[in-house]
Amino acid sequence: MTATTDNSRLSRRGDFPAIPEGWHYLDTAATAQKPRFVIDAIERGYAQDYATVHRGVYRRSADMTIAYEAARQRVARFLNARSADEIVFVRGATEAINLVAQSWGNTHLKPGDRILLSMLEHHSNIVPWQLIQERTGVAIDVCPLTEDGRIDLDAAEAMLTEQHKLVAFAHVSNVLGSVLDAKRATALAYRVGAKILLDGCQAVPRIGADVQDIGCDFYVFSAHKLYGPTGIGVLWAKGDLLDAMPPYQGGGAMIDRVSFSGTTWAPAPQRFEAGTPHIVGGLGLHAAIDYVDSIGLPAIHAHELALVREARAALSAINSVRLFGPEDSAGIVSFAIEGVHPHDIGTILDEEGVAIRAGHHCAQPLMEHLDVPATARASFGIYSDADDVVALARGIERVTRIFG
Repeated sequence: MTATTDNSRLSRRGDFPAIPEGWHYLDTAATAQKPRFVIDAIERGYAQDYATVHRGVYRRSADMTIAYEAARQRVARFLNARSADEIVFVRGATEAINLVAQSWGNTHLKPGDRILLSMLEHHSNIVPWQLIQERTGVAIDVCPLTEDGRIDLDAAEAMLTEQHKLVAFAHVSNVLGSVLDAKRATALAYRVGAKILLDGCQAVPRIGADVQDIGCDFYVFSAHKLYGPTGIGVLWAKGDLLDAMPPYQGGGAMIDRVSFSGTTWAPAPQRFEAGTPHIVGGLGLHAAIDYVDSIGLPAIHAHELALVREARAALSAINSVRLFGPEDSAGIVSFAIEGVHPHDIGTILDEEGVAIRAGHHCAQPLMEHLDVPATARASFGIYSDADDVVALARGIERVTRIFG
């Protein structure tokens, strides 16, 4: 499929007011730009409809409560959850993983238990478990990667034992774009009686997630990578797990009754949502899901795969460029240039109007595994097109000329 065909099939750059003509935004894996549809929903929420939720008896508060809870129901449908009560709103995937670690982990993990992570995990799916390790004495094992940068599930199968109580994997790598066989990973965890948590930050905006089909126990993502606002994300968990988990934070809204002699908790998900929530963030997330669904995840994924193929082909033609990850990575291309620090690559590309990410991408163990201090990363979105790939390649050629 040619780039021209791809662009005519999925040309949405005009929906994104923060992407001016001549600027090539290739940092979607860090955070996605926002379509006008989402911006309008957020503006309307603050400028016309704003009120608190769950507390007010006046009409506007009741209407906002209905809209906010409709966002929860929309997320449930998006993930194919059994119930909206399985959706917990949090600040982002980082808080969602910390919630599971502090609530479920502190309750269920003990010395002698083990957790299986992978070499490509984001720090947010490493550090919370290390904090639990310090408190509970649980051991952490690390699953290796295949040669092309996927979580090696054959190795995971060999590593898993009945001592493993949790598997926590990225559904799509934020550095390599490699896609996990989530259903197989879940089956392997269940074979030894372990629970499984999936970090869906990069998967949800690219390939989506059907939590019932996957069969996992916990699934997390951040709205801002799904073309929604920052400051809100989602923890999905099976209802029986949420019902058995103690609160993560204390305060208003998460209680049943408070007295100085003792306090009782609200049922899930309210038990995990202390304080006034990010009300308009919920509305923005709802709009973002509607926007993505109007295009269709299969079309988005096909579009990004085509751009990845074009980018990898263009960069592989430059002798000093080293590419990482699989050929069919989901919307992400990480690379290095011999003798050039990624920060210098990013700076020169910025002069060319190309915005990429340069650094360790909150995946320092993976950088050590790749034997590089950092990588440059180009990541695509709905608004990306073949012109972005041309600009990226042109900028990389300039980098190689400057550094000889």
